[in-house]
Amino acid sequence: MKTRFITLFLLLYIAKSFAQNTSSPPIQINSTDSTVGYKLFPTQNMFTFIKLNTRNGQMWQVQWDTSNKNRSVSTLSDTLLVDKDEEKNGRFFLYPTTNIFNFILLDQIDGRMWQVSWGREKDRIVLLIE
Repeated sequence: MKTRFITLFLLLYIAKSFAQNTSSPPIQINSTDSTVGYKLFPTQNMFTFIKLNTRNGQMWQVQWDTSNKNRSVSTLSDTLLVDKDEEKNGRFFLYPTTNIFNFILLDQIDGRMWQVSWGREKDRIVLLIE
């Protein structure tokens, strides 16, 4: 009985040792084109993208589906983060985090950053990181 217990313990320990880490690193988008006005950023949810206006920081949550039932575009943030005369293609960029629902929005000109949380309507936020 003692031998079986030790054998079982060793097997479980070995199996745990070889188990892979299930958390995946964030996906990074490295676009070489900074002249575009809009970019789509994938999330870790295969049906959800974030559409970014690279000129002024406005964002939309884009849902796609193989059927017509679940396709939608909803506002994530309609706030202009710069004045109209300061808009420039490629100014804003989204960086993924290890949290599936969060990104960091970076103003590549002045360095300001925002935490962007997507999800259900009540869970969507864009907060300045100070």
